Amino acid sequence: MTARDPRPVAELLDDPEYRDAALYDAVERLRDIDPVMTASVPFSRGQKIIGLGAVAIVVVLWVLFPIPTTATLISIATIVYILALLDRLTIFRRGLVNGAIMIPEVVARAIPDDELPRYTVLVPAYGEPEVVGDLIAAMESFDYPRDKLQVLLLLEADDEPTITAAREVGENDLITVVLVPPADPRTKPKACNYGLHFATGDIVTIFDAEDKPDPLQLRRAVAAFRQEDDSVVCVQGKLNFHNPRDNILTEWFAADYGIWFSYLLPGIMVSRAPIPLGGTSNHFRRDVLDEIGAWDPFNVTEDADLGVRISANGYRTAVLDSLTLEEANVDPINWIRQRSRWYKGYMQTWLVHMRRPVALWHILGPVAWYRFTLLIAGTPLIACMNMVFWLIMVVWIAGQPPVFADIFPGPIYYLSLISLIFGNGAAIYMNLIAIREDGRSRLMWSAIIVPAYWMMMSVAAIKGMWQMLFNPSYWEKTFHGLAAGDGSDESATADSSAGASGAA
Repeated sequence: MTARDPRPVAELLDDPEYRDAALYDAVERLRDIDPVMTASVPFSRGQKIIGLGAVAIVVVLWVLFPIPTTATLISIATIVYILALLDRLTIFRRGLVNGAIMIPEVVARAIPDDELPRYTVLVPAYGEPEVVGDLIAAMESFDYPRDKLQVLLLLEADDEPTITAAREVGENDLITVVLVPPADPRTKPKACNYGLHFATGDIVTIFDAEDKPDPLQLRRAVAAFRQEDDSVVCVQGKLNFHNPRDNILTEWFAADYGIWFSYLLPGIMVSRAPIPLGGTSNHFRRDVLDEIGAWDPFNVTEDADLGVRISANGYRTAVLDSLTLEEANVDPINWIRQRSRWYKGYMQTWLVHMRRPVALWHILGPVAWYRFTLLIAGTPLIACMNMVFWLIMVVWIAGQPPVFADIFPGPIYYLSLISLIFGNGAAIYMNLIAIREDGRSRLMWSAIIVPAYWMMMSVAAIKGMWQMLFNPSYWEKTFHGLAAGDGSDESATADSSAGASGAA
């Protein structure tokens, strides 16, 4: 991205040449800089050779030596399970002990207005006319000087329903509507890259249209940047849901987010490994965001990719104890669409950054490199493997075929048993701990029966890996506005209050 154009935003929006240049940069910038390090190329030539070669070798060995080959694959998978489990428990414990960065309310409010930096809030939205009114209310709730706050509502130029809804709300001196020209890829990161060309802030953040952020989150983020060293260029807020009690799926989803943002991400922060960002409530130093190429428009989890790219460039991300409430998916099909996209994006991210594994090793160090692989590649692959091992378990329970003694050799059998009992028990235990610590005891029953949620995760992962092979850049839209309530139920209020008081 070139230097910021000093002209007023309204003038830039009326300049067709500037808009064309902004669109080209939004799509092509990373590809022009280094086409290898973008998900526009799903698999590099080397990855195709290695992948196809590995599959061919396994198939040939399986045909010639079916039992030894199966036993070897099961042994490798079991070892991966054990390593991932131990690493996940280590991260969880660190997050439980250390937690996210806490900025008390008094500290956030103590920063004089004239010392606050200019702030730009990017809000990409597509096909969401029903949430425009709530969006404006959420943005107006920020405790931040109006003359230093810019909110850009990024709408696709052919999304007439949402554009009409934005116009019907009326003029608003805080929010500027930016129409993103229709062009492939039709993704959220492309819209954010385009919007960045009209951003005036020194700090840039993203919120989804349905978000309900902590009103002090911008001030808390500024305070966090001030107290951390210069290597911290991104501050990630915590996410959870305003409708956790709609059904059993939203309860599972809320517990899942509670573990991830309250314990695992802070644990990763302490270990200084790459943090896969959430899709919202991440706050960036604008100069560094420009420096590292902003978002990859071809990656369907652009947030996770950008978090890794921050680490790959020698910078760090901090996790902030400031809560943003989102809408949890109430519909299983909609949830699988969303989760399959996340899994696919994780694999995209791992493939992109492993095209130069030695360089990444030198930057991250061996421990962070190992953790990056286990987390980014291991998460979708293990979710896929779960289905295979569940089927094996069903067959074993149904008839205990003698061949199992050959494909589960002695040590691997006992490791598998440990993984089954201790691994699943530890996962349920982490859910229970997260629910207790976050004051959501009403979700206890859902935490106990969470294995049913893991089954859905496995289906989503298999779907995502299939799309990774045949439709890698397809962005599956997550539909919002489906929640049964308005976010005012007792548990949602408790969640919000817990987050706010914890930060204070």
